[in-house]
Amino acid sequence: MSPKVEKISDQALLIGEGPHWDDRTQALYFVSILENTIHKYDAATGTHTSTKLDGRPGFIVPLDGHLDQFVVGLEREFVVVQWDGTNAARVVRLLGEVDHHAVGNRINDGKADPRGRLYAGTMDAATTVEKLETHKGTLYRLDESGITSLCDRITISNGLAWDMGAKAMYYIDSAERNIRRYDYDVETGDISNPQYIFDLKLHDVEGLPDGCTIDTDGNLWVAVFGGGCVIQVSPEGGLLRAVPVPAKQVTSCTFGGPHLDILFVTTARIDRVEQQKFPSGCTFRITGLGVKGHPNVNFKL
Repeated sequence: MSPKVEKISDQALLIGEGPHWDDRTQALYFVSILENTIHKYDAATGTHTSTKLDGRPGFIVPLDGHLDQFVVGLEREFVVVQWDGTNAARVVRLLGEVDHHAVGNRINDGKADPRGRLYAGTMDAATTVEKLETHKGTLYRLDESGITSLCDRITISNGLAWDMGAKAMYYIDSAERNIRRYDYDVETGDISNPQYIFDLKLHDVEGLPDGCTIDTDGNLWVAVFGGGCVIQVSPEGGLLRAVPVPAKQVTSCTFGGPHLDILFVTTARIDRVEQQKFPSGCTFRITGLGVKGHPNVNFKL
C-alpha cells in the first residue's frame, strides 16, 4: 500500500505548526504562528475551527485532566488557555516567562515528555531564515520544580521526540541541518551526552529539519522545511524513505487517528512564491505508511 496524502483543511496558514493529536477528543490541535491563532480539527466531522490570541503561539498541548484547557507558548510566556473549540479563547494562568535577556525572542516548538513535563525552546522572532539572529535561543523544561534551562546557543528550536526503550530524547535546532540525540532519564527529565545522528547535507536532503515525531519501531519522522517532504530516519541515522508533501515548507508532523496510523502534517507559506502555490500552508494527513505512532502526551500541571 503506497502512502496517500490528503489535505484536511482548505485554510492556508502562513506558518502552521505544533500539531498535537488528543486521543480523548479524537481531534488535532495546532497553531498558526503569524496569524496569532490556535486551531482544532475534529476528525469525525471534518470541522476546522480556530480562535485568535493576543500574541504569537509557538505550540499548543492539552492540559491533562481538562478537555478545554491547554498550555501554549505565547511570545516568551508559558500560559494556560481555556478554549472550548468554538468560542473565543482566554488566557487563565501564567506559568512562567523566559528569555528576559533577549526580549526579541519567542517560544517555538514544544511538547510534553512521557511523564507530562513540558519541553520547549526559543528563537529570534524574525520571520525569515535570512534575518534570524543566530544562537539566541534556549531549550527549557517546565515541571513542578519550575523552569529549567537544558541547553543554550540555539538558533531555531524545533523537533522533539522520546524513545523510552532506548532512553533517548531527540531534538532539532533547524539551523544545524542535523538531528541531535540525548541520553534521557525519565525519572528526572534530565538530558546528557548529546550526539548528532543525521546530517541532511550528507544524505543529500534539501531543506531544514523542522518538527518531528517517532513511530513504535523507534524511527523518527521529520518535517523538512524547504524540502517538500517528511523523511523517516532510523535511530542509527539511516535515511529510510522520503514521502513528498504538496507544499515546500513542511513544518511539523504527529501521528493520530483512532489507530495512531495517520501522520498529520502542518505546512507554511511564508514567502511570495509559496503564498501563490495552494495548497501551501494547508494541513495534511498521510495514510498507508504501514507504521503507527505513540499517543501524544498531555501536560501534567
